[in-house]
Amino acid sequence: MDRYHFIGIKGSGMSALAQIVYDLGNSVQGEDIAPYLFTQAPLDSRSIPLYTFGEAPLSQPMEVIASNAYSDEHPSIVKCKELGLPVKRYHHFLGDWMRGYTSIAITGAHGKTTTTGMMVHALQAVEPTCSLIGDGTGNGHPDARLFIFESCEYKRHFLAYKPDIAVITNIDFDHPDYFADLDDVRHAFEEMAALTGKQLVVCGDDPQIRLLQTETPMLRYGFEPDNELVASELKVENNCVAFDVHYKGTWIDRFTIPSFGKHNVLNSLAVIGVALVLDLDMELIRAQMATFPGVKRRFTEKPWHSNIVIDDYAHHPSEIKATLEAVRSKYPGNKVVAVFQPHTYSRLEKLLEDFALTLQEADDVFLCPIFGSARENNGAIAIEHLQARIPNARLLSEDVAADLAAYQDAILVFMGAGDIQKYQARLFEA
Repeated sequence: MDRYHFIGIKGSGMSALAQIVYDLGNSVQGEDIAPYLFTQAPLDSRSIPLYTFGEAPLSQPMEVIASNAYSDEHPSIVKCKELGLPVKRYHHFLGDWMRGYTSIAITGAHGKTTTTGMMVHALQAVEPTCSLIGDGTGNGHPDARLFIFESCEYKRHFLAYKPDIAVITNIDFDHPDYFADLDDVRHAFEEMAALTGKQLVVCGDDPQIRLLQTETPMLRYGFEPDNELVASELKVENNCVAFDVHYKGTWIDRFTIPSFGKHNVLNSLAVIGVALVLDLDMELIRAQMATFPGVKRRFTEKPWHSNIVIDDYAHHPSEIKATLEAVRSKYPGNKVVAVFQPHTYSRLEKLLEDFALTLQEADDVFLCPIFGSARENNGAIAIEHLQARIPNARLLSEDVAADLAAYQDAILVFMGAGDIQKYQARLFEA
């Protein structure tokens, strides 16, 4: 049994990795900020010790895994190095650790977490897996051959991994604090593709993916007929979406998923594509996908009086567009109210006009103060800049219930990657 200490253990990837390492029989502890975060629930369920930064007991021998959210100057990292404890960054540790598995990376600007969750749910019906999902869910199985994990492009961290199979859901301009432009993002994905050992499974409908230059074999999926794997005949049936799937012109089956929006059909095709590459039992995959429960903070629904409150992680214009399209698909006759919290100043500043345009697809819009990050806690832009570009947009007050009290039979869509859940908590507490 090895001993591990996680700095920033409540981060979504860090929490999931800690769970995997623990499940495989190792000793695990970690430190982070004191306030409760939803990502610590599975850590608590495993009785993994959690400490506030600076208060964790440290001793030899112990390997330290540090979150990428904190610099080398963070006091906890400095302290571990002074004690002579080896410190590895999250992505470097993960890259080394996965070498004993057939690894499946799910990457892309959007849809990574849902696709990873769907992949895990489907493939674990066929054989045991180890898995790391970006909603803070991890699972380690001692008999696993497959390792399924969410792979992030930020700062090109995904170049630390050399997966056997890589899914690319899409390529879009994000993380403007690091990437120069869309070409820079695409070039990063080309670098990642070159490190993929066996097969790429990519969304062939995405224009930037079509521009990828790589020698790694590609299986393309999408709605367009020139893809190898194609979905067609979409129809909402019994609170689900059903669709036909053809592979190289041959009908496979009609699939059903309990999720809405075309983006979730594309996510499903990624799972089917990987199952084809691995030559897995497609009937088991089809049956399992029909029971996919979703992942945390992705289109999670709760009733509030006569309304439905949806909690979603959407924090980029493309994700907001996809979420609102899914809402319209599931609730075509209801008023849609967007409650949005921008995540990072740099993202809002660079994509301001796109945010304004996509949010206008809701009937009404409420805006929350900008949420920074461990890397960025201020900027030259304010929430009022976004408000000025959206007709009838209002700033959400401290009294959330009063702001939303007039709505009946509406869909209240809370979107953001920060702490927007605190506004929902106020709503339900009231």
